[in-house]
Amino acid sequence: MSYFESLFSLNNKISIVTGASRGNGKSIAEALLRAGSTVILIDISKKELSKTVKEFQNKNLKAFEFFCDITKKKERSELLKYIKKDFGKIDILVNNAGITLSESSLTYSEISWEKTYDVNLKAPFFLSQECVKLMKKNNSGVIINITSINAELAFPNNPSYQASKAGLKQLTKSMALDFGKFGIRVNNIGPGYFKTSMTNKSWKNLKRRKIISDNTILNRWGVPKDLEGIVIFLSSDASSYITGQDIYIDGGWTAKGIK
Repeated sequence: MSYFESLFSLNNKISIVTGASRGNGKSIAEALLRAGSTVILIDISKKELSKTVKEFQNKNLKAFEFFCDITKKKERSELLKYIKKDFGKIDILVNNAGITLSESSLTYSEISWEKTYDVNLKAPFFLSQECVKLMKKNNSGVIINITSINAELAFPNNPSYQASKAGLKQLTKSMALDFGKFGIRVNNIGPGYFKTSMTNKSWKNLKRRKIISDNTILNRWGVPKDLEGIVIFLSSDASSYITGQDIYIDGGWTAKGIK
């Protein structure tokens, strides 16, 4: 194995990616697979999940599916039982699943608030808690939480999304401190505006599309493949001394001042 391969290889690693059937989650899963990891893809959409896993398996990638609503304690427990029985360990967890329910802050409903909190903040913590029980047996592990530039910057009419992503950003630091004694590293990846089904409405609005592009230094939207390099880096030995950090993949949005 070459120096480069030994630094970034994920051979013999077992990974979990939530929200993995499409968009950013699918690209994250593919990056881990191509770096050598076995990946269990988690999603609430059975049809899309099976389609994605079959696509990966047809490329001879070691992908497996597990249908799971990560907001449900019982289903998280079933996932961990499956992992223990069939794989025996967890090396990498990517908490990617997330939802956004945009409404005016003046009329924002309690139902939308709680649903967003459950998916974006509560579930990542309790799934991480379960995975750490396996990770610490090997005194190693990686947890990557997918936050957003919404954890740093104010955007209109989406208070629960921004609050949950900001909360996840700080939760990552807390988990990095608490789990570091087990050799487990925890970091954030914060995407900017990426062209996915979640942002399709903004993409189709040509005026809004241009405003978003103009807010970046690179003058373009992100695409899911833009996340692949950073995911491999944070999952591999190349980042062995990095924990508790926020890394924004946003085309320079959060760094940009005046034009």
